[in-house]
Amino acid sequence: MAAVVIYYLLVLPFVLVFTVKHAPEIQRSGKQFGSIVSGEPADTLAGGITDSVINAAISQSSASGDVRKGFAEGYYLGKRLGQQQAAQELKKGPAKVNELKQDLITKETINPETNNESVHIDLTIPENTRGDDNSYLFQIRMFLLAILIGGACSIPFRRYLWLKTRNRQISPRLQQFCKKWIVRLPTVYSSVLGAAFIIGHLYLVNSIMNTAQGQMDAYATFNKQFIFVSLIASLVVVTFAWFWTKHRVQLKYLEHFFTDEELRIRIFKTRSGRIRTKLWVSSSVSTLLPLVLVMIYLYQSRTTISDLNIDLRHNNPVALKILFGDFGESFVNVKELEDSFYINAINALIMFIGIWAGVVVSLIYIFYFVKWNTEDIVIPLKELLAKMRDTSNGELERYALVRTNDEIGQLTEGYNEMVARLSNYISNINKLNEAYYRFVPRQFLDMLNKESITEISLGDQVEKEMTVLFTDIRDFTGISETLTLQQNFDFINNYLGLMEPIIAKNHGFIDKYMGDSIMALFPGNVENAIRASVEMRQTLEVFNQVRKSEGDAPIEMGIGLHTGTLMLGVVGGHGRMEGTVISDAVNLASRLEGLTKVYSAALIISQDTLIRLENPLSYQYRFLDIVKVKGKKESVYIFEIMDAEWSKESQLKIAQRKKFSQAIEAYRRKEFVFASDLFTEILNENPNDGASKLYLSRCQKNQQVGIPEDWDGIEVMNTK
Repeated sequence: MAAVVIYYLLVLPFVLVFTVKHAPEIQRSGKQFGSIVSGEPADTLAGGITDSVINAAISQSSASGDVRKGFAEGYYLGKRLGQQQAAQELKKGPAKVNELKQDLITKETINPETNNESVHIDLTIPENTRGDDNSYLFQIRMFLLAILIGGACSIPFRRYLWLKTRNRQISPRLQQFCKKWIVRLPTVYSSVLGAAFIIGHLYLVNSIMNTAQGQMDAYATFNKQFIFVSLIASLVVVTFAWFWTKHRVQLKYLEHFFTDEELRIRIFKTRSGRIRTKLWVSSSVSTLLPLVLVMIYLYQSRTTISDLNIDLRHNNPVALKILFGDFGESFVNVKELEDSFYINAINALIMFIGIWAGVVVSLIYIFYFVKWNTEDIVIPLKELLAKMRDTSNGELERYALVRTNDEIGQLTEGYNEMVARLSNYISNINKLNEAYYRFVPRQFLDMLNKESITEISLGDQVEKEMTVLFTDIRDFTGISETLTLQQNFDFINNYLGLMEPIIAKNHGFIDKYMGDSIMALFPGNVENAIRASVEMRQTLEVFNQVRKSEGDAPIEMGIGLHTGTLMLGVVGGHGRMEGTVISDAVNLASRLEGLTKVYSAALIISQDTLIRLENPLSYQYRFLDIVKVKGKKESVYIFEIMDAEWSKESQLKIAQRKKFSQAIEAYRRKEFVFASDLFTEILNENPNDGASKLYLSRCQKNQQVGIPEDWDGIEVMNTK
């Protein structure tokens, strides 16, 4: 509809210009402008034989003034007397009209050829004055048909948007249709409108060609000149419609029919456009074509000198002065000047209207095309810049929508491709770092004040106080001998896979795996290490229940904890490096884990660990012994955490803790008989108390063999 309105706004100035310029001819042809546009027949006498025809015939006659005056008076008198009869007779056909002419008009007047008063006035109605040409009405019908077809083409898209705004299900067929044709909608709309213009102009050309050469009147002249203006206006309107539809599709509709993932790349199947081409087309439509219209209006505003009926062949200085000013006397060959043209008041008005029409059209088009081109460039660039800022802030996978098929679309598509590659690269780096952290714990890097493993260099080290945990599966060698290699790996991975999360949950990290053994470090709070050890024992109990259900024998593990200062750093060579800890505390923790087999304890800790507990009474523990482990000269007080025992075993040990302490004191006072009796009582109630068995054996041995004079009760361990 808007395109049709713009079209008529473009051609109406031409219609006005033509009407003003050719008003006398229109009157002489017996046609009013309304009948020209509508194509309705002039069925009255004034439509075929009008007063203007008679006046023109009289004025152009060379008869004397009296004769012309008498002819005019006779004509108008006859017209007044027979107006009604003439109108009725006119409807009966050309024969009646000729008869009426014989009655109204005297054929013989002054004849300029014979110099007598005889002249022939031919008032035969031309065939082209019948008013049966309806080309302009047909053109309007074509416009209405184009509007209906365009509206019908938009129905699927309107239904799609209606369903989507109401969150209703959209059929795959409708969705596929809309995705396929939404990008082609500008071409469809402009093609429908262009087809209507083409058919309308072909009909107009046919009307012009069917007009006989001798029957050319103002109406035929109007058609011949109007078609050029209409073609240019049609081209302007079709281009306007194409740009307008494309602008709305790209900036308002694409994201409703396509997903963000689909719009990461250009969805247009046509060849890549260029901003330069778009600007050239916009400039041509907004300036060049309106200028062509102005040129047509200027052409229409001309009047040739020959149309003035002024005889310049005789010396007529006044006429030459008016037409050519001071240059009139310079012209010698006046005959050649008859084809020249001049500008009169009406021509100036026509020129003024034409120029201002072109200016107004140019301003309208410049406004819209500048607005559209600006938005087509600025809006995608703003979206792209916003996504770039998000990406620079660390928000990956912030893709921009590819709305256009020009350089901006290529830039946006390239940015999306870059973001995708960058996201994949960073994702791979993160995965690689996660893989590195499985070999080099993150806590290890934090202690070395390193952000990434790439910052680590040989010799990096730091001194920290931490609790070292050692754990080992008892009699793993015997178990592994009954398994295949694959079963050994599966068994170890299942076991370690259960223990590792517990250590991590309690703020520790694994320094290394050594077969079935685990070495873990707990910086900070000592309770974290004890809590992890107790949970590991509880998890092992569940693991053994599963093994029993599968027909496998349960396994046992021991845990040793020691807290001390250690050196954490990077050792090795430039070709192969490893993060590790070096300290006597590590060796002592390993020895304590070995003592769990000697004392049949689940968890043994050193006095350095015990004294660092914030609330020692929150755990059930008992003193075990004072030992000198292999490789260490100083003695160590060791304690058993009974919370790590199986539930029944733990309850019995807790109940006998006081008696066990009395037995230990008697043993250290060298009261081996009394100590033996106490340990025997404990074993009677709890035969599985390994520490009581060990002390009972020592008491019996000391009674039989005796003890050295310097015996201080400290047990020296010669095995790991």
